[in-house]
Amino acid sequence: MAAPTPAAAGENPYGLMAALEQGGLIAQITFGIMVIMSVASWYVFFTKVIEQQKIINEGKRVRSVFWGSPNLRDGANKLQKNGAYRQVVDDGLLAEEQHNKLTDPVDQHEWVAASLQRSQAAITAKLSTGLSLLATVGSTAPFVGLFGTVVGIYRALIRIGSSGQASIDAVAGPVGEALIMTALGLAVAVPAVMQYNWLMRRNKVIGENLLRFATDIHGYMASGGAVKPAAAAPARSAAPARPAAAAGAATTGGAAATTAPKA
Repeated sequence: MAAPTPAAAGENPYGLMAALEQGGLIAQITFGIMVIMSVASWYVFFTKVIEQQKIINEGKRVRSVFWGSPNLRDGANKLQKNGAYRQVVDDGLLAEEQHNKLTDPVDQHEWVAASLQRSQAAITAKLSTGLSLLATVGSTAPFVGLFGTVVGIYRALIRIGSSGQASIDAVAGPVGEALIMTALGLAVAVPAVMQYNWLMRRNKVIGENLLRFATDIHGYMASGGAVKPAAAAPARSAAPARPAAAAGAATTGGAAATTAPKA
């Protein structure tokens, strides 16, 4: 009978590949599921970061160029064509144009305000798309890894029982291989939870900025352009201070004129 081939130098007999080879089909399927969950969560994370950054950059452009325009239509043309802030402006202008077509009388302010609120809610809902995947991965990945660990320990105990050896070196290796699945589950779940919380925080800030912008648009439309946000209102020029010397001369002259004797 041929002697078993010794393990190659530097090769870990209890690593991930050994666990997948000895764990069988169930371990391989479990590992594949966790890989898919990890790739999907990172894909959602990067796509949402890019989408959020576009809206944040557009908000900066609104503060710099939009409110300096003579009217809303010209200001909207300076914004990104398919951007979130451009959509709010377009929906507000469309609601103002369609108000006269209503057969049932509705106050124009209420109609425009409802349209702006609906537009802002639609953008917020779009930003939340895909975040449920991150929440699902964060909550289920540890259990998927735990399932792989339970199956791995079960198979390890069967091998140990069939071999008739219960020493620590015979138990530690197979059980340690099974625990790799739990570690992988945590490695997938922890980043997903952190990504979800961070994206939700950014969505909240973006939603607040959009709501503030929609309120400013409503005030601008309801006042015929007289009401603008404080950041866009032109600063009042202070009256030039009178030079001290001139003021003193004027005071002296006035006093001299008062005390001068009449001719």
